[in-house]
Amino acid sequence: MRALLARLAAVLAAVGLLLTSQTLITAQQAAAADPGYLMVHFTGEGSTNQQMYLSHSTDGLHWNDLNGGGMVLRSTVGTKGVRDPAFVRSPDGSKYWIIATDLCIGCGQSWGDSQTNGSRNLVVWESTDLVTWSQPRLLNVADAIPGAGDAWAPEAIWDPASNDYVLYWATNAPLNGVTKHRIYSAHTTDFRTITTPQVYIDRPGTQGIIDTQIIEVPSGVGNYRYVRASGDGQITLEGSNSILGTWTTLGDLSGVGLSGSQVEGPMWMKFNGTNKWALYLDQYATSGGYMPVLTTDPSNPAAYQKQASTSYNMGGTKKRHGWIMNLTAAEESRVLTRWPNTTPNRLQSYNFQDRYVRHTNFDVRIDQNVSTSEDSQFRMRTGLAGTGTVSFESVNFPGYFLRHSAFDFQLVYNDGTAGFAADASFRQVAGLADSTWSSFQSYNYPDRYIRHYAYELKLDPITTTTARSDATFRVTS
Repeated sequence: MRALLARLAAVLAAVGLLLTSQTLITAQQAAAADPGYLMVHFTGEGSTNQQMYLSHSTDGLHWNDLNGGGMVLRSTVGTKGVRDPAFVRSPDGSKYWIIATDLCIGCGQSWGDSQTNGSRNLVVWESTDLVTWSQPRLLNVADAIPGAGDAWAPEAIWDPASNDYVLYWATNAPLNGVTKHRIYSAHTTDFRTITTPQVYIDRPGTQGIIDTQIIEVPSGVGNYRYVRASGDGQITLEGSNSILGTWTTLGDLSGVGLSGSQVEGPMWMKFNGTNKWALYLDQYATSGGYMPVLTTDPSNPAAYQKQASTSYNMGGTKKRHGWIMNLTAAEESRVLTRWPNTTPNRLQSYNFQDRYVRHTNFDVRIDQNVSTSEDSQFRMRTGLAGTGTVSFESVNFPGYFLRHSAFDFQLVYNDGTAGFAADASFRQVAGLADSTWSSFQSYNYPDRYIRHYAYELKLDPITTTTARSDATFRVTS
């Protein structure tokens, strides 16, 4: 009986630990039963590559691009480009955030300009299910820092000591006669307001620091509760027993042949069910994207091991500075359902075959000379209203769907309501003018179909030969 009681006490203690610690609530320490991993990242320079992309892995080393390798979220605020994203999961699992740098290199601003006169905002998305996201919003974090030139590479971690998130990022600003990037921190509970920023990490002299990511390490591994990896001329490792306490320098990864002149953007991942970690590093010097180094002790620089290129696969897109979340089974199911690798399609007009459905300034019409434009590309999803219907999601504005309102069509961001789902769902039927083509019957107005009139897309009853032609389209790849 004593043995049984001891076992029961151990189980209850373990349950208490799971409910009160960061073990379940931070991505790098999700429970051992979690099935897979989700990476949020950007893919390179330019307005299209500097958006949000997702990749999935079942083993943490072999990655598959979601959404056919296309972006999953697009910033329409600030510079209209985003880099260096991080996932945040709330302690109770009811909310998620993506926080990212508001930066678009190659979109009219140089690297130099972006550091001295760049955005002092972060871009924030919010979700309750990891798949339906709010519109992006700006969070100003650096205006309160005198002379701030930018706000880069944000991260956040739940701090049980303060019962809120420690949000930290890099800002280029003058201090004590030296202008350089330092890591600043602030507290937040909602990523809408923050406390006054404070200097968090400042390297000696003129040495700057930009990329920092912290993990919590379970007891019994190494000598510290937290370990952080930073890009500061090297990939420097530090340890501490509190997030805002004193940090001890542990060394860097130059001893395993990875200097700061070769790699940046450290990104942690804990393998499920074992005390083993991957530290992904962005090979920026060779434009090689991410590579993993593995360890069983994040606090020991000598314990990291480079991997043969044949032991991992990063997928079809280049992965740049991002964040990895250990998924629960429910999260994984939702994510894989939401972003399957659906091939983009175009809708070609039956009676004006040189014209295709496209959006322009979020209005929808049929136009010439758009057969190669992303404005005319849509992913035909399983309908938002359910099985038996289809919905048309924009390729270059993901989350935006063709929706009728007052029987006129616009490209509109999905607000997650039943009304939106009904307005944006259609039944694909045999073409009204040619059965080898297609027509699209409204889900909530079944006597009406998608048709063009004066080249504008409308939802109309179809009663004439002309209208039947106007309401007939070919789905092309």
